Amino acid sequence: MAKESTFDIVSKVDKQEVSNALNQAQKEIGQRYDFRGTGASVEFSGEAITISANSEERAKAVKDVFGSKLVKRGISLKSFESSDPKAFGKEYRIEGSIKEGIDQPTAKKISKQIRDEGPKSVKATIQGDELRVSSKSRDDLQSVIAMLKDFDDADLQFVNMR
Repeated sequence: MAKESTFDIVSKVDKQEVSNALNQAQKEIGQRYDFRGTGASVEFSGEAITISANSEERAKAVKDVFGSKLVKRGISLKSFESSDPKAFGKEYRIEGSIKEGIDQPTAKKISKQIRDEGPKSVKATIQGDELRVSSKSRDDLQSVIAMLKDFDDADLQFVNMR
């Protein structure tokens, strides 16, 4: 009898790489001429990332710099959630955070997509903030991975293939 094969779908971010991207962004903001005198900064406190500048356009530019550093470090922009610039006194702030784990609505959406579009022998079960996908055929599991590579709502990794 064939043994059932499984793999896990997770959404994890390397905190050290986020810290490195943040440090690189701070360094670039400090050195660039177009950010001089604008009060532009990007700070990380606990889980929250705060981007601030004296105008809405400068705040968005700082966000773009930070986003480019994340991408260079191999972190998907799907993992970085941020708000629109809001005025706080004389400065504009963008509040953001790094999203880890797969929340329930997203997990249900992934599970539904696997049920609807994937091979019939594949089953997906939600286990906390990750999904376990199982099937008797490894080829079916690989077709599910290929199908979910371009999933839009979250940055997905596929681990523990057995």
